[in-house]
Amino acid sequence: MKNFILKGDICYSKTINEICCSENSCLICENGKSAGVYREIPEKYKEYEVYDYSGKLIMPGFIDLHIHAPQFAFRGTGMDLELMEWLSVQAFAEEARYSDEEYACRAYGLFAQMLRKSVTTRACIFATCHVPATKILMDCMEESGIVSYVGKVNMDREAPDTLRESDAYQSADDTVKWLESISGKYKRTFPILTPRFIPSCTDELLSELHKIQEKYDLPVQSHLSENPDEIEWVRKNVPDSKFYGDAYDRYGLFGRGAKTVMAHCVYPVIDEVERMKENEVFVAHCPASNMNLSSGIAPVRKFIDNRIKTGLGTDIAGGHSISMFRAVTDAVQVSKLYYRLVDNTVKPLTFEEVFYLATKGGGEFFGKTGSFEEGYEFDAVVIDDGLYPLLEYMTVRKRAERVVYIDSEATGLEAKFVGGEKVV
Repeated sequence: MKNFILKGDICYSKTINEICCSENSCLICENGKSAGVYREIPEKYKEYEVYDYSGKLIMPGFIDLHIHAPQFAFRGTGMDLELMEWLSVQAFAEEARYSDEEYACRAYGLFAQMLRKSVTTRACIFATCHVPATKILMDCMEESGIVSYVGKVNMDREAPDTLRESDAYQSADDTVKWLESISGKYKRTFPILTPRFIPSCTDELLSELHKIQEKYDLPVQSHLSENPDEIEWVRKNVPDSKFYGDAYDRYGLFGRGAKTVMAHCVYPVIDEVERMKENEVFVAHCPASNMNLSSGIAPVRKFIDNRIKTGLGTDIAGGHSISMFRAVTDAVQVSKLYYRLVDNTVKPLTFEEVFYLATKGGGEFFGKTGSFEEGYEFDAVVIDDGLYPLLEYMTVRKRAERVVYIDSEATGLEAKFVGGEKVV
């Protein structure tokens, strides 16, 4: 199903300031990539099969740049706690259960099934420190049809005995064994190096991970400047680092040669922002988590103005919903609170800007993904917004905003394509 046409009401981003909309038009898929959007089918594509979704919305697939698969089972609970207590009471206790492979099969199977039914087409996913369970998660994600990076978590300090790896060298050795065991096994599921965060990783472990990153040419995912208590913890543990991000950068785990995505970035100092831009570090903005765990509001306008690569994440289970539609609306809403309560010189984010972050902005981490421009990977979702009748004509742009705010993916998702293959 690599060559075909979708017909419907199409909207996608080319730039951060505009959503391109084309009513009753045709989106061409050629060899798994977009060949563009047309009012009429060009002659050279006349023989392609047409999937007629007239009257329905066709959008690029959404990119979740930060999600914790082992936390999915307890999402929506413990939301009255702050980050550090929440990690101790909720997250670490649940993640320890993934030493049980039977439990991992059930939990990860449900996670992958639910993600498959969402508008998410690509994701950066944290697993746990358990190698067998991480491979189970990768198997589940491969079967889902979604393209993903999955990371075995590394942590050799400041964690319960049930999760803390015995030392840096055992953690690194397990990571290498995991990488060797999955080499060449998957088509759409890829490994990503995952030091949990600086408080849980010794200097020795970061040094070993740098060696692994270079040898296997891996991308990196972790957390950055999420919570004031966490930042103070980093300052005490790594007193000679200039700022939180510098603690990663000293070990080659902060962009440059290692493609990197850092979640949250709520309290970046000026030097950190400059380093992120210089190193081309991606930001995964997770607005629901920022609110639920009382972390604060990430200064996304600052990232945009400084041309820092930025996308969105649901951060299950710091975030309570797997829906990227919800992530979009939360991002707009918290930007308004930032404007009103933190700095009234910083204008709130527009729907156009956040739609871009959720698709093309985050999609850049995966390559040419997240748009219907020619040559982009053909990731698309079809949404039936007919469940919410209109009293009068509404533009495609307004309908797109409406379905995102109503969060209609659960009831309105009619079809989903990833890399030109239909997965829903």
